[in-house]
Amino acid sequence: MSKPTSITQTPVIMSENQFARCQKFSLFVIFMLLFQFGFAQADFSKLNAILKNNEKLLGKEYALVIQKDGKNIFLKETEDFKLKSPAPIGHSCQWFTAALIMSLVDEGKLNLDEPISKYLPIFSKYMKGYITLRHCISHTTGLDNDPVGLLKLAQKTKFASLEEEADHYAIKKLIVDNPGQAFAYGSVGMNIAARVVEIATKKSFERVIVEKLFRPLGIRSASFYNESGNAPNPSGWAMSSAFDYMNFMQMLLNKGVFNGKRVLSENAVNELLKQQFPNARIRYSPDITKGYKYGMGSWILEDDGKGNGVILSAVGMYGSLPWIDTKRKIAGILIVNQLNDNFRKDLSEQLMDAVNSAIEGN
Repeated sequence: MSKPTSITQTPVIMSENQFARCQKFSLFVIFMLLFQFGFAQADFSKLNAILKNNEKLLGKEYALVIQKDGKNIFLKETEDFKLKSPAPIGHSCQWFTAALIMSLVDEGKLNLDEPISKYLPIFSKYMKGYITLRHCISHTTGLDNDPVGLLKLAQKTKFASLEEEADHYAIKKLIVDNPGQAFAYGSVGMNIAARVVEIATKKSFERVIVEKLFRPLGIRSASFYNESGNAPNPSGWAMSSAFDYMNFMQMLLNKGVFNGKRVLSENAVNELLKQQFPNARIRYSPDITKGYKYGMGSWILEDDGKGNGVILSAVGMYGSLPWIDTKRKIAGILIVNQLNDNFRKDLSEQLMDAVNSAIEGN
């Protein structure tokens, strides 16, 4: 009987490169499983219930994004309105405007504490040359800023240019307080500051904000363009999608860095998120922000006891609600595709509380 033929099996030897690739893939799979598990643990039923209970107020076109540590943990869009759909964001655009000014401060083209008369001599002519850029973007210019309906505040401007608007304020607006002594929320200071941007850069406001802010942040949907041909309204009218605005807030949470590239200095971000004139009396503040402090372009909902914002929001009064929590590394934004001056303070706080509860497992 012949002996069975023996078959020698050659062991498969994995190269170092193949082993490294397999190891990386295994680590990636483990990470994704852990991420999915962590994500599944967050219970957003309370948040979903709040959204459902307020469907009449929010309408049928809105989007909500929540991120933690730079990762999406909650996404909500409606059939007719998507996370990448641009919509009017009302006063939430002031955060953009203030950040643009700080980018020019970083470059040495502007100084927050120089009088605006350096750029706009007409203010000296009418005895208002002592107002600074810091006063302008913190709503403490001391100029008359009569409270009007919030919906009217966010309408597109009637002025043909920011130059015409700034000149109008220099000539027509009365001095009712010394700069820095009273806070009066409105459009006057922020739009004067936007005109200073044009003088300092010799470019239009819309062009500068694209170059200095939107393009570095990968923001494509945001715009201050006024289709009527009139001036932009940097204090109350812009368009943005939820995802694009989120890029901006992630940059703030990362102390000025987005996708590995620096957009603002850390000092500039710290200044943006800090209360500027803590002793200023309140001459006018919208109902939805009563009790909040103000930084530059955003409201301080919670601080560290030294005036540095921990939780901040640029609530837009009509349904746009962007906020960041620097302590929990959370950013969120709700955008409603309609101007709605019935948006309530208690609703905005409920939404933020529901997000914290879901993340913390309460």
